[in-house]
Amino acid sequence: VQLQASGGGLVQPGGSLRLSCTASGSAFQINNMAWHRQTPGNQRDLVARITSEGVTNYADSVKGRFTISRDNAKNTVLLQMNSLKPEDTAVYYCEADYWAFPDGTTVAGRAWGQGTLVTVSS
Repeated sequence: VQLQASGGGLVQPGGSLRLSCTASGSAFQINNMAWHRQTPGNQRDLVARITSEGVTNYADSVKGRFTISRDNAKNTVLLQMNSLKPEDTAVYYCEADYWAFPDGTTVAGRAWGQGTLVTVSS
């Protein structure tokens, strides 16, 4: 399973961006999907997660400003980011937990996207 993320860029404080991430491959089923972010010298932190049933949870720092959603038919997860702050500046990574079914077997895995840079600055 491969993940392709897009949507990062430069935005002014108070602005909005939408990140998108799509999974591709063969014979797989996506379970939980999530967005994480990382700044230089720091660990990668969870921003938001959504289950296959649509249950969501968010980091306290983004509650009320960010919304995670998914389109199961397209194996896509979105992150709508509103009221952006300079401290939201980071590389954002999408993540997906999945089942793969190669040759009649079932294998659990986790995939990461390549990261997309979000810069919030005036």
